[in-house]
Amino acid sequence: MFYTDGKLQYPVRVDKPNAVFARALQQAIGGVEGEIRVAMQYMFQAFGARGPAKYRDMLLNTATEELGHIEMLATAVALNLETAPLSLQEEVAADPMGGAVLNGMDFRHLLSTGLAALPADANGVPFNASHVYASGNIAADMYANVTAEASGRVLAVRLYNMTDDPGMKDMLSFLIARDTMHQQQWLAAIEELGGSAALPIPDSFPQEKENGEFSYVYLGHMADGSIPEGRWSSGSTIDGRAEFTSEVSKPLGGKPDLAPPRPDSGAQSDQIAKG
Repeated sequence: MFYTDGKLQYPVRVDKPNAVFARALQQAIGGVEGEIRVAMQYMFQAFGARGPAKYRDMLLNTATEELGHIEMLATAVALNLETAPLSLQEEVAADPMGGAVLNGMDFRHLLSTGLAALPADANGVPFNASHVYASGNIAADMYANVTAEASGRVLAVRLYNMTDDPGMKDMLSFLIARDTMHQQQWLAAIEELGGSAALPIPDSFPQEKENGEFSYVYLGHMADGSIPEGRWSSGSTIDGRAEFTSEVSKPLGGKPDLAPPRPDSGAQSDQIAKG
């Protein structure tokens, strides 16, 4: 069960409402880097978590916090829209240049929600779960979560730098700090799971069953045969089980040879005859 006391996790204030910034904030709500994504990701990782209960509990706690962040951002969107023009006449009267606000707004804030937030990104694209990763492997999920928090922090920093509103900067500084903690939290879980020793994921699959010739070789696919040299191309592997090597990739298989089209497959007669 989930409970709420109706209070925000952190104060949200807008000193200078800005309808265009409200649209930008939508990315932090329903974008691929946004809070709906991480809330659903942590939620479904928790719902499917097997093994030590502490991982499920940790995920559920953080998922619940992310729901609170959605509430904060939705409040910020609404506050930024409070002085938005509701008509072309109002806009022209307020701005001699005309169109400065309305042309930068998400019109659905005006037309669909009555000046409130949407479960959508900054372009008005509704959120979908295509970027929600819940594999059932706790180590794989923790790495996915680090990536999610990193991209979310990048977005929050960009929003922070986009606004000069003191209230919005204060709210975003809090969200950025929480992204810092969540990155550390997931990395701590990875360390507890063995860190690099947990690699490759899943570590329950016997490595002797994979084609070891290709387990630790960096393959270059540049037309000129060059190899981008780095930590990944020489030296000890991250899991400490081998040495990195590198080589130019070459085709090991022949050209695909498919059976001719079936007569009832909807192919052209010429395809079937020449198959």
